[in-house]
Amino acid sequence: MNVKKIIKTFSCMLVPVFLPLCAHPQSSSSNTRAAVPALSGIKIFQDAYPDLVFEKRFDAKKDDWIVTVTFPGGSEKKEFRWAGGSMLPEQEVPNKERYWPLLYSYPARLSDPADFTPEETERMRNFGSTDNRKNGAGTPMFFFDTLYDSGTRGELESHLSRTTFLGHSTTVHERIVGPLKTVERRITELAASDAEVRDFVDGIKSTDAYYWRIISGTTRKSFHSLGIAIDILPKYLGGKAIFWGWTKDVNPDGWMLTPLSARWMPPQKVIDIFEEEGFIWGGKWTIFDNMHFEYHPELILYSRRRGSD
Repeated sequence: MNVKKIIKTFSCMLVPVFLPLCAHPQSSSSNTRAAVPALSGIKIFQDAYPDLVFEKRFDAKKDDWIVTVTFPGGSEKKEFRWAGGSMLPEQEVPNKERYWPLLYSYPARLSDPADFTPEETERMRNFGSTDNRKNGAGTPMFFFDTLYDSGTRGELESHLSRTTFLGHSTTVHERIVGPLKTVERRITELAASDAEVRDFVDGIKSTDAYYWRIISGTTRKSFHSLGIAIDILPKYLGGKAIFWGWTKDVNPDGWMLTPLSARWMPPQKVIDIFEEEGFIWGGKWTIFDNMHFEYHPELILYSRRRGSD
């Protein structure tokens, strides 16, 4: 597939067939999805979203914490069961095996496929299988749907903002306009003195964020549906891989072993800026999505505090 065709058909945002590939980005092979202690986990969420109020009380009968979240303005409160960090409404607790904890260890460094063991490679292969993506556990959206008012498309779209990012128009949720503008300002300032960053900015084809889509066969949405994920697509890939799904099409058994040198990547300084402002990068996922950044300040805080323990 040439670059023009890739641009025409790209990513989890523009073409529905790719959306399921982007829906379950974290694999236990590279990102820890263990249950998270309630008290420290709730503190992470409070610090990540300081305009919310998190109250907690322990339910001895059910041996779990109840978390009551008051959303901005105090007009709405929502009660969740902690459920190991999945933040589930009461009716979903019996189905908790279907959901991942919301907090997981986002890697500080990029894993090198050259270091993968045969067992790790097989786990990644299974994780990326059609059956696992369709029937495996996934991210619970209940907390995020309340935070971003994304229960329905109409509700969500009342919170969208048309903006520009690095010279390209895009649409994002109003809550991330500020963080994204800070990222833009810092990258633009750095580009003035850093040739690699300047070439990266000049080489951008598009910066696409919001696209509403329910993942086929599930009730879960891509974070593009919330307007908090953005794909930065370059004008030219230079023959390099950028998205695991495309690589899997031509190399179904060995896509996860694509060398880092054969993957398109933003400059490390750009990745660092995004992370410092609360965004995670899809290039660190097992099912790599190197064009993709997603606003999750709770993951940045959680991983950095774990690293300092």
